Amino acid sequence: MSDDFNYGKAFSRNIGWVTEAEQASLRGKRVAIAGAGGVGGVHLMTLVRLGVGAFHIADFDKFDLPNFNRQVGAMQSTRGLPKIEVMARMARDVNPELEIRMFPDGINAGNLDAFFEGVDIYIDSLDFFAFDIRQQTFALCARRGIPATTVAPLGMGAALLNFLPGRMTFEEYFGWGDLPEGDKAIRFVVGLAPAGLHRPYLVVPSAVNFAERRGPSTIMACQLCAGIAATEALKILLGRGDVLAAPHGMQFDAYRNKLVRTWRPGGNKHPIQRLAIMIGKRAFAKMAQS
Repeated sequence: MSDDFNYGKAFSRNIGWVTEAEQASLRGKRVAIAGAGGVGGVHLMTLVRLGVGAFHIADFDKFDLPNFNRQVGAMQSTRGLPKIEVMARMARDVNPELEIRMFPDGINAGNLDAFFEGVDIYIDSLDFFAFDIRQQTFALCARRGIPATTVAPLGMGAALLNFLPGRMTFEEYFGWGDLPEGDKAIRFVVGLAPAGLHRPYLVVPSAVNFAERRGPSTIMACQLCAGIAATEALKILLGRGDVLAAPHGMQFDAYRNKLVRTWRPGGNKHPIQRLAIMIGKRAFAKMAQS
């Protein structure tokens, strides 16, 4: 079937929202995606269908039953298989001409340079609790001038932050430093979604447990994240459209029918953020005691 593949025909229905020249440009772009699970898998498939031609993807995990509620590669036929191999196969099933470089051990300090080699944009898809390596990836993007986008799946919505070359960095925004993981987790949640649109309908608060590194998720949130992340990638890669850069952000919540654009000068150093962090620490301390 790959002998019959024609890039122009396969992605011709994109034309109109992008020009033919822009579609050709996307074909030559290279996107790095760390994580091939909840958001990572659907990010990959969305960008493949947009016509992006090359990817670096990283993941060390295998699909299992707890992934079934939200991960596009998780099926009975893929249980026990490496996520990265499944997602690469799915991507090539759409576009057999794709150039995909796989990092089956995930990303780490030893392969970060190779992971970001020649990359035009980074889409963060790491597990929420991957604090150390997330800090390293965004720091390297800042040093190399690589645009980096993170869209967090929260409740039944998504929260966007872009970290662009020459603008506020991930570390400047979140202020993680050498803080303990519990503090990083609270600062991450508060910083990702200052509007907190998802919080009022968390009906089982005990489902969030930072100490056990677990939290609830929905497929709706992952799919919304992919739509937003791919749109941001399109604007950044093609150099057109309004791109919000941290400390500006956005949160859309489909459950509450709300869209909020956020602005926190100084990131988590902002007085409102500092108050939210303090409240978050107290709330999670109570949850840990219950």
